[in-house]
Amino acid sequence: MNSGKSNVAFTAPHFAAAQTGQNILEQGGTAIEAMVAASASIAVEYPHMNGLGGDGFWLISEPGKAPIAIDACGKSARGANASLFQPGSSIPDRGPNAALTMAGAVSGWQKALSLSDSWKTPIPLDELLSTAVGQAKWGIEVTDSLSNASLKTFDDLSSHPGFEQFTIKDRPLQKGKILKLPKLADTLQHLSVFGLDDFYSGDIARQLALDLNSAGSPICLEDFNQHRAEFVNPLSIKTSDAMVYNLGAPTQGLASLLIIGIFDQLKHLINNEVDYVHLLIEATKQAFEIRNKTITDPEKVGNSLGSYLTEEAIQVLAKNINMQKAAPWSAESQQGDTVWMGACDNAGRMVSYIQSLYWEFGSGVVSPSTGILWNNRGTAFSLNTQSPRYLGPGLKPFHTLNPAYAKCHDGREICYGTMGGDGQSQTQAAIFTRYMFKQIGLSEALNQGRWLLGRAWGDKEHNLKIEADIAQPLINELTQRGHAIEIVNACNELMGHSGAVVKHPDGSTESATDPRSDGKAFPE
Repeated sequence: MNSGKSNVAFTAPHFAAAQTGQNILEQGGTAIEAMVAASASIAVEYPHMNGLGGDGFWLISEPGKAPIAIDACGKSARGANASLFQPGSSIPDRGPNAALTMAGAVSGWQKALSLSDSWKTPIPLDELLSTAVGQAKWGIEVTDSLSNASLKTFDDLSSHPGFEQFTIKDRPLQKGKILKLPKLADTLQHLSVFGLDDFYSGDIARQLALDLNSAGSPICLEDFNQHRAEFVNPLSIKTSDAMVYNLGAPTQGLASLLIIGIFDQLKHLINNEVDYVHLLIEATKQAFEIRNKTITDPEKVGNSLGSYLTEEAIQVLAKNINMQKAAPWSAESQQGDTVWMGACDNAGRMVSYIQSLYWEFGSGVVSPSTGILWNNRGTAFSLNTQSPRYLGPGLKPFHTLNPAYAKCHDGREICYGTMGGDGQSQTQAAIFTRYMFKQIGLSEALNQGRWLLGRAWGDKEHNLKIEADIAQPLINELTQRGHAIEIVNACNELMGHSGAVVKHPDGSTESATDPRSDGKAFPE
């Protein structure tokens, strides 16, 4: 844990992005300005996890006001429908027919900055993006995470036109090598001069539309022109410790809140560590069943999600849990690669932000003129006409992405989150309950061994995975309660890259980053 008397804090799963955000805060920038600068930086430094061709979701807290959220998720193209696919087939994981949805991340930067500009005289956009431009131009050092993703996807993606920019001499990326992204540097430089809206209505939009069309994606220029990020009201739940906030549809924020709510109802039954872990796993099953039945395009969902978060509704779910026996598990699962980052500025404003391409390197479709790698969020749709996520034009796909924020009854405020597909909701619950219920230090709450029910990023198995550093007696007792367990290596990247920032009532801050990532947390 990094703590001290500093009243600003920043954490990110890559050290260069964390330093970029912290530098903006130390210049007197807002939490939003710091986050935009870091988001551009990490799009360069962690290109397998996120980028300008992906989506983003924001939770923003300003002292004395209710938190506000930004949905920067792209909709499916107006030409995206089931007729693109052969009868009986499924949406592919990669390639142009996986690149079905608009990229919303840059619009989220723009929307957030419009709020930041009402707080203070803004830092010029070219200053916010300058570090990312330099990183792309002069090169980034390949980390273990990037190298592993490159090795894993090389056979599938290296033949895609334009993907050679994510290789070195037509070979997978190796740790320690320097990767330069000159096309992306030029694009970021162009946006810094002409504004972020150029991504949707200017030269960048036209170049992207042409490149995507040439690749075979149904996305067209009109899809760019019509896209907008939106301010939305977050979901919330009141527990015995805090008001906890997250995003509604199309994210799985509802599941994250349900797990914490169910835990809060039954935590008095916890007598030991086995009870603690078992309860969170069983709460996850209840939450995911609701998630899988309800979360789809927000216009289809309407305002119904709050009804699942009432005390009465939580009590009904809690009654389904047997503290001595694991419930069956066969629900559909989701994977995804993501970055989460958190910030607190010198005015006490906090940001919880998440940005993603979905799978490693997204669809693998690269715009050769801009260097932008496109997301494969279209794979979250279904070709089953009975599915609530049936593919059609102008729809938002289901997202595992969900940034969290909590306002504790004792005056502390916490923004926290992680990457990791199904693991996001589970890791959020582990961090929050370890820190609040078990009163474990912030860094240790992130460091301790974790578990994952379902799929994480780059994983195909739906079972319960537990890191080896959780004591063997715990695993044995969980097995006796009916959990089918796979033991994985300790401190495993499969469990995601988590982080957290806490603001205390006296204005001081502390932050932490996950040892499973290449991250850094400030203050030091």
